[in-house]
Amino acid sequence: METYTDVLLVTANVGSLFDNVGEIESDWLRELFGTVQSHKPRFIALHFQEIGGKDYMVNMGHAENFFWNIESSEEMRDFDRVCIYVDNHFKNVDSFTALGSMYFIHKSLKNIYQYDFNVKDFKAVSGQNKYVGSLDGVTTMEKEKFPKNFWPDFKWSRKGFMRTRWIIHNQGLDLVNVHLFHDASNLIACNASPSIYSANRQKALRYVINRISESSYTPLPFFLFGDFNFRLDTLSLVQNLSTSAEVQTVKKDSSNEVEKIICEEKDNDHKILLHIETKMFAYLHQAVFREDNGRAILKYDKEIAAFQDVIAEEEILFPPSYPYSEDYTKPTQYMNTRCPSWCDRILMSHTAQDIIHRRDEGESSVVYNILGPNVCMGDHKPVFLSFALKTNGH
Repeated sequence: METYTDVLLVTANVGSLFDNVGEIESDWLRELFGTVQSHKPRFIALHFQEIGGKDYMVNMGHAENFFWNIESSEEMRDFDRVCIYVDNHFKNVDSFTALGSMYFIHKSLKNIYQYDFNVKDFKAVSGQNKYVGSLDGVTTMEKEKFPKNFWPDFKWSRKGFMRTRWIIHNQGLDLVNVHLFHDASNLIACNASPSIYSANRQKALRYVINRISESSYTPLPFFLFGDFNFRLDTLSLVQNLSTSAEVQTVKKDSSNEVEKIICEEKDNDHKILLHIETKMFAYLHQAVFREDNGRAILKYDKEIAAFQDVIAEEEILFPPSYPYSEDYTKPTQYMNTRCPSWCDRILMSHTAQDIIHRRDEGESSVVYNILGPNVCMGDHKPVFLSFALKTNGH
């Protein structure tokens, strides 16, 4: 007999939560708990990136408090088994990823096993299992920071992945928390299509997929969810947005280096249509990113196309998840720092897509959306996937 287990997967880059300590958190948690209450999952996976924010040395204490507020909350009390992994050991520069993964199992859900990568076997999950620190010697998860030589000419930190393996009622799966490289400069991103950043993310994502599919463990269906930092194909988008504009490139006096790109409307009092600098992307008609969930620009979201052989994704019917204003009075507005993009995603293997239960025609039980569309959640809106997992109950 085929049975189903309701699952909720959430990914959240929470860096700005810690950089604006306390201001956003209560609304953020209310949105999370509201989603749990409306979808009533029996297994929840929360994948966090950028724990502690930019100033993680100062904010790490607050991070532990944030996790405690989730696990000890009234709303989560019916989840009697919890597994928490928080990599907050920032002094360990070579391995610090700032990733955190939390898994909650409802008291009504029996037969949950977790893989021990050391003894290479599954063990029943019981009680509260909480690991906070460097996570060295924790055998129920694997984590890796991308090797330094991955991108030698670029200063980056805290990027990598963390993986756990589960059996839910005889159905095995890998859950992988991922954080990939960002675009350091909007100007460099405009140089080529695809950009150098996009090429590096592609390399990093291939690396993760290869690592989780290698033969030392039986390959299982997998869900990869995190901040992939996928960006729109900036050069093509800019060319399109500025078709009826005059484009000026301003260079620094001393060098030949481009300092800004300015597109002015040809008529209309020469209004500035688009202004791009290293950390500025100001477009006059910002509504195009929000209207109809950004459908008009979705065609520029191309980074996942290279992975169609191994990766699937549910249809995107929500606006770009980044970069939202951190002003709590402007929860739907984007900041003029980066081109709005779908950075935060829930991707899966084709085998994982096959074990998602689809209801009869018309009514779908699968929801792929952002959390807190009308509430300030920080610069990234969390993204969630709610679905019924096909499990064989005995």
